Amino acid sequence: MMFAMTPEANSTPPESTHITAVTDGVARVFTWEDDTRIEVRNLGGEVVIEANAAGLRTLAGHLVTLAEDGVPDGSHLHLEGSNGLVDGSVALVLERSDEEE
Repeated sequence: MMFAMTPEANSTPPESTHITAVTDGVARVFTWEDDTRIEVRNLGGEVVIEANAAGLRTLAGHLVTLAEDGVPDGSHLHLEGSNGLVDGSVALVLERSDEEE
């Protein structure tokens, strides 16, 4: 299952951004806090996720949503400069993987 935001003209999510996805009959809600700012940069050997406090809480909430019981393996959320990240950010995918290695 894939979750993605609808692109907005402004890269900063509006005050009440919510995404609801239904998997196996259960609704999952991803929410962006007011004033969320998240930037993702690829520095070659490392990736930097820089965010204000609202952005960090928003990312934490997305991870908790993906970690909830009943969320299928492979469920993921795409974030890009046009939908949830600061313009110029590299794309970020948050994905659940229950496979053991």
